Amino acid sequence: MASLRSGSGRDDRELVHIETKELTLVIKGKPYHEQYEGLKQYRRLDFHEPMEFFVSGEDVLDVKLFDVDAGALVDWVGGHRPIFFENGVYQLLVVPKTDRLLSFYHESPALRNAISLVDIGGQHVLMGNLHFPNEVGLSTFEIRDGDRVVLDVTIEVFPTKLTYKQDYQRLLDEVSEEIYNLAFHFIKRTYQRAKAKRDGTPSRSEFFRLMDTHIGDFLRAIRHIERQPHHQLSTIHVKVRGDQLGRLDAAGRNDLRKRPHLFRDVKHGISIGARSVMPTFGLKAEKELTYDTLENRFVKWMMTRLVEKLRDLLERVEEKQKRYETEPDPELLQRIAAMIDALETRLRHIFWRSIGRLDHSVTSLVLQMAPGYRDAYQLFLLVTRGLVLQGKLYQMSVKDVATLYEYWTFLKLGQLLGKKYKLISQNIVQVNRAGLFVNLERNRSAKRVYEHPHTGEKIILTYQPYEGRLPTIPQLPDTVLAIEKKGKDYTFNYIFDAKYRLDFAVEGSHYEKRYGMPGPMEDDINTMHRYRDSLVARRSGPYERTTFGAYVLFPWHDEDSYQEHPLYKSINDVNIGGLPFLPNATRLVEQFIERLIEKNPEELQQEGILPQGIIEEWRSAFDEHVLVGMVPSAEHYHAYLKHRFYHIPVKRLKKGWQDARYIALYPRRGAAPENGVTCFGKIAAVNIVKRSDITELPKQSSEEYVRFEVDHWQFLSDVIRPVGYGIAVYAMTTLNTIKQAKELPELFMKSSEEIALWRLLRRLSDRVRFDLDARYLDQASKITAYRVKNLLIRLENGLLTITSGAKRKTIAAELLRKQPSAVFREVVGMMGE
Repeated sequence: MASLRSGSGRDDRELVHIETKELTLVIKGKPYHEQYEGLKQYRRLDFHEPMEFFVSGEDVLDVKLFDVDAGALVDWVGGHRPIFFENGVYQLLVVPKTDRLLSFYHESPALRNAISLVDIGGQHVLMGNLHFPNEVGLSTFEIRDGDRVVLDVTIEVFPTKLTYKQDYQRLLDEVSEEIYNLAFHFIKRTYQRAKAKRDGTPSRSEFFRLMDTHIGDFLRAIRHIERQPHHQLSTIHVKVRGDQLGRLDAAGRNDLRKRPHLFRDVKHGISIGARSVMPTFGLKAEKELTYDTLENRFVKWMMTRLVEKLRDLLERVEEKQKRYETEPDPELLQRIAAMIDALETRLRHIFWRSIGRLDHSVTSLVLQMAPGYRDAYQLFLLVTRGLVLQGKLYQMSVKDVATLYEYWTFLKLGQLLGKKYKLISQNIVQVNRAGLFVNLERNRSAKRVYEHPHTGEKIILTYQPYEGRLPTIPQLPDTVLAIEKKGKDYTFNYIFDAKYRLDFAVEGSHYEKRYGMPGPMEDDINTMHRYRDSLVARRSGPYERTTFGAYVLFPWHDEDSYQEHPLYKSINDVNIGGLPFLPNATRLVEQFIERLIEKNPEELQQEGILPQGIIEEWRSAFDEHVLVGMVPSAEHYHAYLKHRFYHIPVKRLKKGWQDARYIALYPRRGAAPENGVTCFGKIAAVNIVKRSDITELPKQSSEEYVRFEVDHWQFLSDVIRPVGYGIAVYAMTTLNTIKQAKELPELFMKSSEEIALWRLLRRLSDRVRFDLDARYLDQASKITAYRVKNLLIRLENGLLTITSGAKRKTIAAELLRKQPSAVFREVVGMMGE
């Protein structure tokens, strides 16, 4: 039993307080996460991403939630800032108001077993700790009185090392895009909402979720079929006396033709020539009602197939669990067994016992249109396909964030290489589908092989290669990059180890005093030393190191300031260190890997392994340019969307437009339902044409236009709003900026200082405003001010000026690069309460 006092601290608050006629429920814990030094600092931040929270039950009297801004419990009205975070420990207490014994239920046995009944002064209360180790998303639990649910509560757990709606969602999307159900797990403490896929082969975890949701509807459809089954009249032939034969069908006539000896001469018979004859017996056609139709056979086959899949699922759940995993959950086994029993009960029904076995495929309008049949068929298709992490119908558990981050790093490293080098391996990524959910296969076959387009050198990326033939103990690094170099009979191996951990360098801590800014954990850096020193091979003499460098990949977003971190500079000194790596922060890793591949060993030894020179001169292959074009009218907007193109006069284009790889549309007010940047698409072709040749928007003119053909349009989840600004003709930006921006001026940022300041301010607020020196982006030359909450910030002449009312503070702009944590603290201090 978990003690309520465990994990309490000075900043613990009452986070949730619910009163019903039968009970009082309280959840207590810290309403902020470890990145912030305390509740006071978290309250100053200007984030508006609401936490999802829902309560339902019998006779609910009052629901209060801790409000970060107010610093106290307030009535639950929605729109509250996050107060539950991964790795947090939250104390739960349920006090009954009657003498009834209450119970706590959560789908995850780990949480279910953490809450238990405790006798306090003769009263039985529910107590324990809710803990979410590296788990993010929604979590629903119930308070029950016997089998009756008296209270249902849903909370949302936010990540601490990633932004929820940007980094975490992109991480999920990118993993699922590569292998669609790789992100799914079986049953965890949290879940994400999902919707059904139109195709695919679901893992057992997806099948369970789909069956658990739809088994009731499927059984209702089966019972409807039993009450009103499809039937047909079949023709049977019965042997009768000749005098009982009437009009014969073809089968009856053919039977008599084959057996003429059956005919006898009679007085009153059938006249055949000079004879009057009658057969002694023959085959009479009769109609019979039958339910043994192809449609009913198909429905019986569907039920049998679902029973087989459920039995396979049950066997997997009952198997002896791997190390570190718990015994099978009895409640889960009971749920699966109940589904099997319900289907087998229907199959034992007298109606289905008379139905034969399906022996060929069925194409029938009955299955598509008839009541009962249509529903059963559609539900069968639904549960035998899969899920995608969008929508709100299904509650799908996903892997913990640490595992997802590990998978994502390997897949993303492969994407980075695929942008510049030719993929030659046909066996790209193997997955293991034998268990309840899909995992990456952890052996030497899980690799990607690339070829340098100019030198022909091989580049091999391997996921968790097992290194067992070592003089000491076996090693299992996350990802190994092996690079061939001409003239060398060995490969240059580099380890990239994903660690979903970082030290936030809280003020006054040992880490902050030594390094001055957030970065990788020291323990993880020590692990890199171990990897590099222990991975050796014997050629013709003594053992030699085969690994030239080892690097921690950790979840941090501020790439610019991190370049001043000692554990980044250590890569040059000892070839061991850390690199930040997130969906929105891939530049340093991409630049680093490109240097490893492009430079020869002698150059790396002379110049150092870290990239040299001005960062702005190097451009990421992922940071592709986007031409944001103004759309003047609704007619133009509909034509662009329908025919997938965009056009602009040649004379209006400026230097650099050829760098565009994407087109984004900015319809001016009235040209679309919403004003702002709405969508973007990849450029498929570029042609110079006469204006009169653009028939989708007819106009007689010989002026030359550039016509961009677009592969397909992708609509942004949120329109990038103009907020008083606009685009006169077109503006250039990058794809990453388009995906992150909320307001039009954000597309303007150009200098490294502007970008660094914007990234720092985005840590403090999700509503960063810009002032430009012109109304239109394509006519502006600089950002004149940044606005965050109550602050006005100006960046000019190498100085950063922060103004809050009558208060003003000026610091050197170079601190954005050298000591961003110091700038962060100064800005937070000026934000006030």
